[in-house]
Amino acid sequence: MTISDQDKSYIKRYLTGVIDTPQAQSMKTFIQHGHISTYTHVLNVVCMSCKVDERLHAHSDKPSLIRGAFLHDFYLYDWHDPTSNEGLHGFKHPARALAKAQEMFTLNPTEQNIIISHMWPLTITHIPKCREAVIVCLSDKLCALYETVLKDKCLFDIDL
Repeated sequence: MTISDQDKSYIKRYLTGVIDTPQAQSMKTFIQHGHISTYTHVLNVVCMSCKVDERLHAHSDKPSLIRGAFLHDFYLYDWHDPTSNEGLHGFKHPARALAKAQEMFTLNPTEQNIIISHMWPLTITHIPKCREAVIVCLSDKLCALYETVLKDKCLFDIDL
């Protein structure tokens, strides 16, 4: 799939200072779905979120949408490793990702809601409360399905 040059520009601009950190780069070493790294997955979700926002004419807050989508899985451990002691990953990782992101970055309420609610309805008490969180929640599920079923590494042609 392709993403507009304008969205590529937004993504590069709004992820500056986030994507180049050692912690963000470490996501390349963790597997998310099949053979897809967490880093590739979050970039897929960023791009899909931009596409969904565009298709729905949602007029989202782009910086928050992009940063929240990138940080939604910022938990920084291999959830496939049984010795990680992280327990029920699907239920717990949104809070872990939010805590890790807040340790490193200043997050606005929209970004916080995106991260904590992206697993809804599995995390029933953490409901998406803004359009950006709904878009990332939906985009995350679309990308996870694509990555798991079709086992395709990169949905979008973006070089970051």
